[in-house]
Amino acid sequence: MHKVSANGASIPALGFGTFRMDEPSVLRMVPHVLKLGYRHIDTAQIYGNEAAVGEGIASSGVARGDIFLTTKVWVDKYRHDAFLRSVDESLKKLKTDYVDLLLLHWPNEDVPLAEQIGALNEVKAAGKVRHIGVSNFSRSLLAEAIRLSDAPIVTNQIEYHPYLDQSAMIEAARQAGLSITAYYAMADGKVFADPVLKDFGARHGKSVSQIVLRWVIQQQDLVVLSKTVGEERAAENFAIFDFTLSEEEMARIHGLAKPDGRILNPAGLAPVWD
Repeated sequence: MHKVSANGASIPALGFGTFRMDEPSVLRMVPHVLKLGYRHIDTAQIYGNEAAVGEGIASSGVARGDIFLTTKVWVDKYRHDAFLRSVDESLKKLKTDYVDLLLLHWPNEDVPLAEQIGALNEVKAAGKVRHIGVSNFSRSLLAEAIRLSDAPIVTNQIEYHPYLDQSAMIEAARQAGLSITAYYAMADGKVFADPVLKDFGARHGKSVSQIVLRWVIQQQDLVVLSKTVGEERAAENFAIFDFTLSEEEMARIHGLAKPDGRILNPAGLAPVWD
């Protein structure tokens, strides 16, 4: 698996996400995907499954140091003291003394961004996290976070799939040395009926999900999260490093983007997208 270098972090380009995954599924799938060769696991406080992720990693037989582990602080824990306590709680649940990447999960205007970034820097300085980043930030918020942070911001984790043009954000991140981590790559299942993607899958002898995941990681400085509760699909999603999409195929997939392509835009959490 290739890795993406971003402001000092080396991030496996294909991650396994655990959003909306219950404890039994996590306990089954995390050890399985690690045995398949995945080395990047993504969770969050709000998912309610950090303890299961920690147990899955511990039972996998894969050394903790070989795994890139990401979690995210939820918006109601952004005040300084609550933030620090929440990180300690996450580490305890995850059965580790550090995470490789800690993210702010969504923007929260009720707490000054300087306080949020300050807390991120504090836990990094304490050795509890190796790298810091953000999630669901607009370009303006990302620029402000970079300005406020002593430590480098290494990623912005955002919704990205063939129907959502994120080229402006990708370029802004690239200029600042950041990676983009793409979630919702399957557009909540919409990609599976797409005739263009199905045609490319047939052309390469690959599934639609493999085509989409390849499309993401074939772009410079991009990481993608895959998620499934099926062992066979997890193996399929991992088999994306043995083929390449042509420039024409990449361009046609980019051309599927729509002005109203964004799926996740929760009121009270989402920023004004720029």
